[in-house]
Amino acid sequence: MDEKSALAFDLIMFDLDGTLIATAAELAGALDDTLIGLNLPVPDQPRVERWIGHGTRELVVQALAWAGKTSTDAVRTSSVLIAALGDFDLHYRNRCGTSSRPYPQVHEVLQELHRHAIKLAVVTNKDARYTRLLLNAHQLTGLFDLVVSGDTLPTRKPDPGGILHCLAQFGVSPDRALFVGDSSVDVATARSAGMRVWAMSYGYNMGQPISDSKPDRVLHAFGEISGLLPSPG
Repeated sequence: MDEKSALAFDLIMFDLDGTLIATAAELAGALDDTLIGLNLPVPDQPRVERWIGHGTRELVVQALAWAGKTSTDAVRTSSVLIAALGDFDLHYRNRCGTSSRPYPQVHEVLQELHRHAIKLAVVTNKDARYTRLLLNAHQLTGLFDLVVSGDTLPTRKPDPGGILHCLAQFGVSPDRALFVGDSSVDVATARSAGMRVWAMSYGYNMGQPISDSKPDRVLHAFGEISGLLPSPG
């Protein structure tokens, strides 16, 4: 298969946060709102970026552990977590799609892929209610043929269930599909599904260089995907 051409793929799946949309600012803002309401200190945005990738519940767990100087295991069994999750849900729904922004060329590249009749999907650990808000806010909903959120299936990344669901939905084999993400979680998920994975260097990867995860290709801008398409005519 010619990896230089995006036409080598019948289906391309994308992570959401840190791949398609820069969401750290509004996630950090919602965490600030939540922690301030609990009279706890707030983290800076770079720290929040290192916590992104495992869904919003885990994001709140990490923030409470940091703010309370305790372990994540202790937070997961604490009574404060339930209240904090409820507060965060309210604050994040109010902020979702307000200060986040699609990365440059996201709309243009997705439209170009559509013109090449490539099926497009989102596979994210973000809960569906937030995923819908984000995609709608940034006029991305209509560009995807399928969206798999963190609560769509019983499992979430790095379990490959979301990817396998997409493959089955479109009848595409792993060797004709690609996953594009920004984290070691995304790389591990794609590898578990037996398919190729490209990773964006600008995203959220727990503070580690994405090259350490050894994706098949590292991209430094979303627009680079267009360079992998064949020239017109």
